[in-house]
Amino acid sequence: MLQKKKVLIGISGGIAAYKAAFLIRLFRKAGAEVKVVGTRNAFEFITRVTLESLSENKVYDEVFGPQNDYTTEHISLTDWGDVFVVAPATANIIGKIANGIADDALSTSLLAFNKKVFVAPAMNCKMYDHFATQKNLQTLREHNLDIIEPAMGYLACGYEGKGRMEEPEVIFEKVRAYFSRNDSLAGKTVMVTAGPTHEAIDPVRYIGNHSSGRMGYAIAEELARRGAKVHLVSGPVNIELKEDSVNLIKVTSAGQMLEACLKIFPEVDAAIMAAAVADFTPGNQHASKMKKSDNPSGITLELVPAPDILGRMGEMKKKNQVLVGFALETDNEEENARMKLKKKNLDFIVLNSLREEGAGFGTPTNKISLINNNGEIIRFNLKSKEAVASDVTDNLTAFLEKID
Repeated sequence: MLQKKKVLIGISGGIAAYKAAFLIRLFRKAGAEVKVVGTRNAFEFITRVTLESLSENKVYDEVFGPQNDYTTEHISLTDWGDVFVVAPATANIIGKIANGIADDALSTSLLAFNKKVFVAPAMNCKMYDHFATQKNLQTLREHNLDIIEPAMGYLACGYEGKGRMEEPEVIFEKVRAYFSRNDSLAGKTVMVTAGPTHEAIDPVRYIGNHSSGRMGYAIAEELARRGAKVHLVSGPVNIELKEDSVNLIKVTSAGQMLEACLKIFPEVDAAIMAAAVADFTPGNQHASKMKKSDNPSGITLELVPAPDILGRMGEMKKKNQVLVGFALETDNEEENARMKLKKKNLDFIVLNSLREEGAGFGTPTNKISLINNNGEIIRFNLKSKEAVASDVTDNLTAFLEKID
């Protein structure tokens, strides 16, 4: 699974730097190529000769070092790597990543890296518990960096507590699992709905909502990265797909979205209905623009229920299909979500609340709970919508594996 994968290992100045030697060896034995980026202080704990011998590549530790192959080594390295593993990650380097500081070889490389990053903290337990460190770690989580939690135990400083870098074997397995899951949905076909619907009042005006579509698009892209064939039925949004393999079907109204879903759903293994479909639509659409001068006393709109797309999918669902819904609530969140789960014949439902800061419409983050049809509920911290998409996809994969 790691054959010919390209792994960047970032080493900062902590006693756990010696463990990087074992980590490099594990990646090399698995067939991966490894290059090391280190801070100056890292070499107080482990030698350049050791790292270069094990990785079979030069170490990068100076932005303008004479040994660099390129004058912009940090850019060429980040183009080269598939993943970046920072182990050990001191409080200092964590703070730099979280706040966009680039003042050495490692922090500059991390700022230029736009793929998957794993961070393995290592420090004294008091430093780890400090509010600044915890705030910085939360910032990294919200931006889709994977934090490999430090272990409890005896620390080099003589303290005992949480702060010891996780063992190289555990870090290696986390990265190996990341690569292996990329084919976990190969052969599966999934339909995703995203964004709002616009229900026309006249040729100019419509009824809609604040959905950006970002959550649904993130899910569609995560599914595609894991090998699934994805059909994305999208309402009007201002998002550009990053995954070319996703089949994008653009619609405007709830009626159009229903029509598209009715065609696609019978042929899919699963559907994730993330769109914020309008509950009501105007009973009569005016053929021409309504003018204020023609209606000086105001107007009255008759609204009728919009199509219940999720309900229709639940009625159509076959035994070997997985159906996922979303619930955005302001009151009695879990109770209302469980009722929707049962009523719509869902396998699980993604619940988020407008009461939670940073969740819901128009934000880059979300905080969700997953409620499965066996009554199990899984709660998550606030994360980037891309990280939430990964959690939702993990749960879907588990359901599909049960069917297989």
